[in-house]
Amino acid sequence: MDRTVRRVGTAGAIVSLSASEPGRRGARAPARDPEASRRVTLLELFFDLVYVVALALISRGLVQQLDWRQAAQALVLLAAVWWTWAITTLVTDLYDPERTEIKMLISAVMFGALLMTTAIPEAFGARGIVFAGAYVAIHLGRGLFLMPAVRHEPEFQRRAARIVTWFAVSAIPWIVGAFVSGDARLACWALALAIDYVGFRLAYPVPGLGVVPEEQRNVTAEHLSERYQQFFIIALGDAILTIGTMFSLAHSEWQNIGAFAVAFATTLLLWRIYVHKSGQLLPLAIQSARLPSRFLLSAPYTHLVMIAGVVTTASGFELLLHEHPGRVPPAWVAVILGGPALFLVGRAAFEYEVFSRVSWSRPGGVLALLTIASGALFLPSFFASLGAMLVLAGVAYADYRRSLGRPPEAPAPPH
Repeated sequence: MDRTVRRVGTAGAIVSLSASEPGRRGARAPARDPEASRRVTLLELFFDLVYVVALALISRGLVQQLDWRQAAQALVLLAAVWWTWAITTLVTDLYDPERTEIKMLISAVMFGALLMTTAIPEAFGARGIVFAGAYVAIHLGRGLFLMPAVRHEPEFQRRAARIVTWFAVSAIPWIVGAFVSGDARLACWALALAIDYVGFRLAYPVPGLGVVPEEQRNVTAEHLSERYQQFFIIALGDAILTIGTMFSLAHSEWQNIGAFAVAFATTLLLWRIYVHKSGQLLPLAIQSARLPSRFLLSAPYTHLVMIAGVVTTASGFELLLHEHPGRVPPAWVAVILGGPALFLVGRAAFEYEVFSRVSWSRPGGVLALLTIASGALFLPSFFASLGAMLVLAGVAYADYRRSLGRPPEAPAPPH
């Protein structure tokens, strides 16, 4: 019988059976048709709506009590929310989201993600078990659903078994953390996330099954790059939501308009810096890479850093209109300037993924933000935000000057 292996990836394998092979007992694995469009489906866009709310709750929670513990808690929540989206995106990259069983799976994950989202404000309080339980149920449930769904394809099952094994291990500190409080919960959940992220980076090694082979970690450039671009836009949507809410508050008109203009310009510059070359050429970079699987192992981390920067920047917008007697607290400056700095760090790593280089404007922008931090302590928060905006404008202008009069640059990924 004619059988063509299309590709396999980190969340399972894609195998294309020809029309002449009906499959065992007429069954067919729910893989994407190799000839079908790789464009994002409406169901995937609908799924993303949950994360608009999740990011908004995280950014607003960060400024409620600005200290290192609150920042660490926000980071844990963001990393958990991001991981549910990133792994689900890999599933939709490998399996056909138009198949009924995959639609059911995505809908179930969406329900679990929404349940997680409702628990975010009290995740380190009374609703910790809701947040942790939903997270564990999403990841274990997805694997347990896929294993029987792909029972006629051993490579599918082995892949699902590896994933379930690692998420079963991380489920222990997730659930234990839900029944303790304070720093103990934070430590347990940080450990659980470390297991999840390291397991992915190591290609889920399991005794007796090994790791996912290199040739089984290819990705679909068009679909995966589009999904990451869309989530970055969702993060910018959180910033826009904050700006709109901020502008509706009762403040002196000149201050309100000035804060609105600075916040909007900052958001626009974040978008511009992201899409300039690297963001636009991500699909081509994946296609031209010698080892496309390396993007699969690095893209979730670099985008998490950039998204964390955008979410922190949105939190800084919340502080724009707040007056503080005396010196501005260092925590305020850390949020207002740290958000753009974190974004630039992630953007530098992203640029290296695409071009094997880092433009001087990325570290230069970070150094500029650090330089103005000390002076920002003695000025209203508006001027700290204005300084951050001007630094981002300088980075965007440097990008423009670098491209001016030069032919389009082709991606040159390091792997």
